[in-house]
Amino acid sequence: MRRLPDGLVNRIAAGEVVERPASAAKELIENALDAGATRIDVVMRDGGRTAITVTDNGMGMSREELEVAVERHATSKLKGEDLTHITSLGFRGEALPSIGAVSRMTITTRAASAGPEESAWSLSVEGGRITPPEPAALGRGTRIEVRDLFYATPARLKFLKAPRTEYSHAVDVIERLAMAHPHVAFTLGDGNRTTIRLNEAEGDLFQARLARLGAVMGRDFEDNALPIEAEREGILLSGYAGLPTINKRTTSHQFLFVNGRPVRDKLLYGAVRGAYMDFISHDRHPLLALFLEVPPEMVDVNVHPAKTEVRFREPGLVRGLIVGALKHALVAAGHRASTTVANATLGALGRSFENQMPQTSYAWQPQNRSGYGSTVSRGMAEAGMAYQAPIGQPSGGMWQDEAPQARSEVPTPESAALEAHPLGAARAQLHENYIVAQTSEGMVIVDQHAAHERLVYERMKKALEADGIKRQMLLIPEVVELDEASVERLAARIGEFAELGLVLEAFGAGAVVVREVPAMMGEADVAGLVRDLAEELSEFGEAMALKDRLAHICGTIACHGSVRSGRRLTVEEMNALLREMEVTPHSGQCNHGRPTYVALGLNDIEKLFGRR
Repeated sequence: MRRLPDGLVNRIAAGEVVERPASAAKELIENALDAGATRIDVVMRDGGRTAITVTDNGMGMSREELEVAVERHATSKLKGEDLTHITSLGFRGEALPSIGAVSRMTITTRAASAGPEESAWSLSVEGGRITPPEPAALGRGTRIEVRDLFYATPARLKFLKAPRTEYSHAVDVIERLAMAHPHVAFTLGDGNRTTIRLNEAEGDLFQARLARLGAVMGRDFEDNALPIEAEREGILLSGYAGLPTINKRTTSHQFLFVNGRPVRDKLLYGAVRGAYMDFISHDRHPLLALFLEVPPEMVDVNVHPAKTEVRFREPGLVRGLIVGALKHALVAAGHRASTTVANATLGALGRSFENQMPQTSYAWQPQNRSGYGSTVSRGMAEAGMAYQAPIGQPSGGMWQDEAPQARSEVPTPESAALEAHPLGAARAQLHENYIVAQTSEGMVIVDQHAAHERLVYERMKKALEADGIKRQMLLIPEVVELDEASVERLAARIGEFAELGLVLEAFGAGAVVVREVPAMMGEADVAGLVRDLAEELSEFGEAMALKDRLAHICGTIACHGSVRSGRRLTVEEMNALLREMEVTPHSGQCNHGRPTYVALGLNDIEKLFGRR
């Protein structure tokens, strides 16, 4: 047995603390934040391989502190020996000696308490060898230059990616830290251009945080973010969560922080998925940034040297807080859908008009203002937008071509009064699926199937929570043929299906028979419903909790029990659907996260036609 040399120990530690250039930058930025900096400037050349420079205006260090700072396990952040009350980002005392062991590092610093006659001090560490401090020139704060990272451990260099890739990792690190500290200004550049420039956000913490999130995550998120604020047993949760209709294919836009520390925690990601389960398809993910303030004794941040993982003393409490707060915010949003839906629609319409106007002539045919045909919908014209059909030979007020079908409604004093409602008064139905409504401020286009699917789903959930879902017996039981595995999966869930009003039983080795269905489904494709349920059980398997399985089953039943595309609705039915949407939570999106309606302001519509 032998004791390892300090230099070798530091290089071993560097393997955990400094995984790549972005890791080194993260450690140095966290030190700057702990030092009270309000401005942090980062330069990374060659993706950080050649040089990393971090400059801050924090409290700086004296000569004596500087000499101790590069020693292993030396830190100013732990006043005692208690690891259960950590309130700083750094605390292990490993970052500077670890970085210095695998690079050529120079630290220049001047303490905020230094007098005007006192100079700054500079110290160098090369491959673990320390050069004594010398006087230097610098204002208040600290500048750390890391050159030739991993030159002392050449094997690690082979694992680095292309400079652009390594730089992108640094962008992610800095953006996450910037979101957690909105009152600190950040810049990141490569020596030639500045990639990140975030000024200090103004206002209180909530205002500053939203402004910073908008600067990092984009204006769309800022415009469609729901404020989150909740507290339970001393744990505070705040932040912003996006509406379900603004979502991504990955979790890349989900940012989670614990006591100001960016973390990646499966429990937290699972809580977010649980909260949005009713509103987004399982392969889509919401955008959000959540900030947890947890008493230090209730969370362990000393899980890994990189400090990106945490452990909670009561994980169930934390998960329940997140799920409850997110669901409360989504309920409070009512039927609201994200503005990105309208923006995308306007963009698509604008491109469509640009493509079609030069090649085709269009005409307005005022005849046949009601009934079916390819004439312009009068209701759409009143709302500021005309349905346009290619010119043909009219006959009896209708075009003789293959144009889509549309039906308009003649406004009445009663229907005009409905325009004051958020979703307005029904004016037309297009393609036997899209309801066009006029509001006092513009127009709304509703996907009748998607909207009714959400309404049926919410009714089922209420009935399930109350005294169960009413069932209706099929006059002739329906036999649905399936493979044996699907029959077995369905048979194992017969009791759960019965709770939801669907009564079925195995019918031999390769079929099930359906005897009762939920009363609210009306006429539905029973065979299609059963096959979809079998596929969902195959996909989610035994791992899903009962409550989660019921949620998915409810969603599938709601989809099959809703008003189908292609059904002609009366004006009364259309208006009834609009009114129910306005009072039903989450009706801005279907169960899969797709929007149920598009709202277009009159000003935006007039811009499409060059009126503004």
